Amino acid sequence: MIEFFTEPWTHVFMQRAFLVVLMSGIVCGVIGTHVALRGMAFIGDAVAHSVFPGIAIAFVLKTSLVLGGIVAGLITALSVAVFSQNRRLKEDTVIGVFFAAAFGLGIVVMSTAPGYGGSLESFLFGSVLGIGNADVVTVAIAGAVLLLITGALHKEFVTVGLDRETARSVGLPIFWLDLAMYAMVTVSIVISIQAVGNILVLALLITPAACARLLTDRIGVMMLIAPVIGAFSGLTGLYLSYAFNLAAGGLIVLTATAVFIACWVFAPRHGLLSRRTSRATAVVSANP
Repeated sequence: MIEFFTEPWTHVFMQRAFLVVLMSGIVCGVIGTHVALRGMAFIGDAVAHSVFPGIAIAFVLKTSLVLGGIVAGLITALSVAVFSQNRRLKEDTVIGVFFAAAFGLGIVVMSTAPGYGGSLESFLFGSVLGIGNADVVTVAIAGAVLLLITGALHKEFVTVGLDRETARSVGLPIFWLDLAMYAMVTVSIVISIQAVGNILVLALLITPAACARLLTDRIGVMMLIAPVIGAFSGLTGLYLSYAFNLAAGGLIVLTATAVFIACWVFAPRHGLLSRRTSRATAVVSANP
């Protein structure tokens, strides 16, 4: 039993993988809490697609995929924030236009590179076991910066997330806060793509936050629970991947989903069993 936990750490590539999934889980848990509170799940999906052209260009030019994805995501996020100011267009409409265009551009760029099929598969489904030392450092630095910014702007983000009109009335810069949130979602997704892939990265951003939402009503507690669940899902999925020789990204997401289902059923106040018990108690009290 002890070997199950210790053996993977004897391999350098597994050590790097553990560090990246741990950092990704923590960062996505924290950022994902704000995403869930603001109902921005679709934005997370859009950003996951919008980073594709940057990663594709970086792959063709043989530069950092992480930096390429961040640049592309930030450009798309800025475009969405600007074009959404036109009140004739809803935000989700603008997002749909830009993320589809970005993903199409990425496919065109990637098709110019020889052997792009394997690289495209790696991007879509993750390649956490092939992460290098430079990527670990990049993820660590980007993750630390994200957590610092989140802490500095926590009150502002919460105010905008709960009531945009109140935030606007007290003079908060809604546009710049939205842009900052888009940028932070972009960076958190880019640093997590190598762990779970473009298709599954939204789950790492949303599912731990959804679990935390079921477990507590306090935002501060949510922001502690969500990263713990994200980190646990990443580490557990990676262990299972090593033990059974299965896809790491898929197992990380399935682990997070299993935790979500457990929370949905057993959460103390908002779980299925708790709600049924409360209703049964209410019926008994109403009919003594």
